[in-house]
Amino acid sequence: MGFPSPSTDYIEQRVTTASVCMTPESRILETSAGYAIIVPVTRPQQGDALLILSGGRTQFAKLRGKALITDDGEAIEGDAAEEAEVMRRVTHFINSTDAAISLEAALAQF
Repeated sequence: MGFPSPSTDYIEQRVTTASVCMTPESRILETSAGYAIIVPVTRPQQGDALLILSGGRTQFAKLRGKALITDDGEAIEGDAAEEAEVMRRVTHFINSTDAAISLEAALAQF
């Protein structure tokens, strides 16, 4: 039997992608390239990756100045930018190398 090891006092939680990327407000959105971790946004900052609703479709865009630059390189400016609805802020993208990969497998890769 013996005595308990003093090293058990220093055991820490294993660092996982979920523990680093996720917060209570986070949501996981499946994309064509993998997954996006999104959180609510109150005030977008320059350079933020955003999930927006523009022209009846959702898409990712970066805030640059007063313009939104979409993932396909299109700039949404002026009245169109004012009409675009910012839905969420993207904190992390998890790109899949396999089209059939599950979220658990994608998070376990890290």
